[in-house]
Amino acid sequence: MEPLGLAAIVGLLFVKESGLPVPVPGDLLVLGLGVGAAQGRFDPLVALAAAIAATIVGGCVQFALLRGPGRRVLLAVLRRVGLSEARIERQAERFRRRGASAVAVARMTPGVRIVAIAGAAVAAIPFARFAAGLAGGNTVFTGGHFVLGLAFGAAAPSVAAGVAPVVLGLVVLAAIGFGGWRVIARRGARGSAPATDEAASDWSDACCPACLALAWAAPRPSDAVTR
Repeated sequence: MEPLGLAAIVGLLFVKESGLPVPVPGDLLVLGLGVGAAQGRFDPLVALAAAIAATIVGGCVQFALLRGPGRRVLLAVLRRVGLSEARIERQAERFRRRGASAVAVARMTPGVRIVAIAGAAVAAIPFARFAAGLAGGNTVFTGGHFVLGLAFGAAAPSVAAGVAPVVLGLVVLAAIGFGGWRVIARRGARGSAPATDEAASDWSDACCPACLALAWAAPRPSDAVTR
């Protein structure tokens, strides 16, 4: 058991979900937790529960800041990582039309989940409904990535069950994620200028092959305009 390592990863997840820019994608952190749990470094149930709790509490903090006096500052921070006010407003409009249940769906969807909290805050969804949607969506998304990490860690050769497989696995996933981010960025560049501005934030959703595939398949706003 490595409680300090678990605390560090969970702390990063909390900070990231609170809206502060962390250069390590959240799904990569959760995948790493799953790998560590598979190799006996973390208790699986404790690690999964802590990760889900961190994302929910952090998301609630970001929502409260966006609804309160920190709104202007946090929106400025989000703009620096590719979340323009126009993109946030598009998501907010969906929440206004479809209600709080859309929060859960958005938080499960790569390419959309990163802007869901800000969009819900701008849409003025009641906190209780937002928290329920956030909890459902984050549980599915975080749990799914944790299980992927468990499967990856369990498949690692037992002769190399030290730090090396974890580091190697994270490096490989990061490389896949970077490649996915570049692909998504080029796709956006072929569409419209606003899509290109959003490419940096897609890095947060491009770390695992499943998220990359979903992000690639998802329609862009520019696609809808051309139809």
